[in-house]
Amino acid sequence: MKPILARGLTALLLAGAFGSVHAQEPPAAGASPRIDAIRKAGELRVGVLQNAPWLIENTTGNGEPWSGPAWLLAKEYARLLGVKLSTVPVSHETKVPVLASNQVDMTISPLGETPERLKVVDFVSYSTTSVCMFCRADNAKLAKATSVDDLNRPEVTIAYFTGGAEEGWVKERFPKAKLRAVASSGATAPVEEIMARRAGAAPINRVPWVGLQQKVKGLAVLPKENNCQSSTEKASPVGLAVDKNQPAYLDWLRQVAKARKAQLDADEARVIGALK
Repeated sequence: MKPILARGLTALLLAGAFGSVHAQEPPAAGASPRIDAIRKAGELRVGVLQNAPWLIENTTGNGEPWSGPAWLLAKEYARLLGVKLSTVPVSHETKVPVLASNQVDMTISPLGETPERLKVVDFVSYSTTSVCMFCRADNAKLAKATSVDDLNRPEVTIAYFTGGAEEGWVKERFPKAKLRAVASSGATAPVEEIMARRAGAAPINRVPWVGLQQKVKGLAVLPKENNCQSSTEKASPVGLAVDKNQPAYLDWLRQVAKARKAQLDADEARVIGALK
């Protein structure tokens, strides 16, 4: 019985592996007008604009022109389709409109998923963006804080940039704390308010936090786990975007991204580590 069971298990594993590979094969001709057009043109056109840690431009003139998880995913799509990968520079203003105007097949410049954008494009999400709360490590009031919840107290002053992405979230997340609105200085976070002790804590995106703690010594962060890279505070999906009403194309893109998730996560961690 054992050899029979072993053969059966081997066959099951092989079938599962084959099914996974088969699921990543592009739709057959006629199933997706977009994929048919890409194959006919012999190229996959992708909109590019740097956005660390997901897409990094290489301006040295040596090696590949781009790197990061978004680039890895785009290269995999091109490989599976058997076409070359062509980049189309976009701006913050054009990275979404170029999809409807058919100037690109996808925008791989990473986009945060929002209700407004979901009305005009579909997303292939492979990462998330989130917020950390940082403070001076020698702040006696916050020395015993173990979670972001511990900052929601009347004796804690939280600074934020007026009109910044975190303003609305701060007001909802910390209704009991004293809030201090400051004009944006062009910095990634109101660091001066923290260092001058005019505020006890302030929000910062998890990615620039890595660089900030290297430049400004004596800071602490919440959540503490994984140096805040696992934060779920103000979390939202990040990914590439395609034009609406392309179900077969979208489904295939998502299948490939899901299958490559571990590789994409590892490359994101590599890029973040290099930011230190």
